[in-house]
Amino acid sequence: MTSHQPRERFLDAADLVIVGAGVVGLAHAVEAVARGLSVVVVERDEHAVGASVRNFGHGCFTAQDGDALRYAMTARTAWLRLAKEAGLWIEESGTVVVARADDEYAVLEEFAAARDGQAVLLGRDRVAERVTVGPEVVGGAWLPLDVRLDPRAAVHAIAAWLAGQGVRFHWATSAQVVEPGLLTTSRGPIRAGHVIMAVGHDVDRHFPGLAERAGLRRCVLRMLRVADPHRRAVAPAVLSGFSLLRYDGFRACPSQPALRARLESERPELTGIGLNLMFTQRPDGDLIVGDTHAYAVTPEPFDDDELDRHVLAEAARLLGAGRLTVRERWRGVYASAPDPFLIADPMPGVRVVSVTSGIGMTTALGLAPEVLDGLPA
Repeated sequence: MTSHQPRERFLDAADLVIVGAGVVGLAHAVEAVARGLSVVVVERDEHAVGASVRNFGHGCFTAQDGDALRYAMTARTAWLRLAKEAGLWIEESGTVVVARADDEYAVLEEFAAARDGQAVLLGRDRVAERVTVGPEVVGGAWLPLDVRLDPRAAVHAIAAWLAGQGVRFHWATSAQVVEPGLLTTSRGPIRAGHVIMAVGHDVDRHFPGLAERAGLRRCVLRMLRVADPHRRAVAPAVLSGFSLLRYDGFRACPSQPALRARLESERPELTGIGLNLMFTQRPDGDLIVGDTHAYAVTPEPFDDDELDRHVLAEAARLLGAGRLTVRERWRGVYASAPDPFLIADPMPGVRVVSVTSGIGMTTALGLAPEVLDGLPA
């Protein structure tokens, strides 16, 4: 008597299978569709809930440097095109960097001189025309190329648009085993010409050795949504002197180390928590304020309320306001590593892509074309 085992049926098949429906995964889907490839996206959650929806909604293109700047400027063009095609809300409102000390303004002067029109210096009165902030302002800079979008809506709108272009999504489906030509998922196997693993900070869940060699950790942010104390439309994103410590474009300025030394000496409690004091305004008028940065391979699950108190106090000071009314609090988590981008081929036909610098929204649409260019035919 012969026993016949049933052959396992394939759940799906495509030229390109993407694991992860955050902005990095969707950016690769957008580019693959433009190249005429068939695309399947596998996402473990019912919809994107990670870093792509927990950020400021700030296309911070201008403040990048090196490869990130090149990706960002390509991404800017792609965002504007995609906004029209997918019906995204996007605002070409730029960024105002507020200087509250002479050494902060000195960094902005050097940055503007190096960027040939990408940054416009502002006097104190010109800053006040664009944003309502406290009395400490000495000047600032306007970065006109930056944009704002709604992070809670953008990735969902892109996914819906991609589905209309023929991309097949398998939501609430976990990637279990990846190998050349095949992705095994919790709902069945998928045949793949190539696989893109766009799993953000969870690279170590699939390829622990690769993550260890890359020095990958998780960066945990504390962010808040507050009522706008001035009830005034704020078109641009707003950065502060603490932001000048965070972005590579400002780090390249000769006077930035002196600014860092001064802030670390005068405000160690804020530089110690990695404060990037900034805010953006949501379409409903509330402000997203933040953020702090803490790094670990496995972050502790406990939130220190003192971090929020620091963010709220400094945001109120920047805004020239009293106590801020908190609507929501959350933690964001993104991948962090010494190199800002992790692109690796752990096996034939499988490419791992992670933006390891917290600028996925800013760069992913510019990164994806180069990643797909590098795939073997």
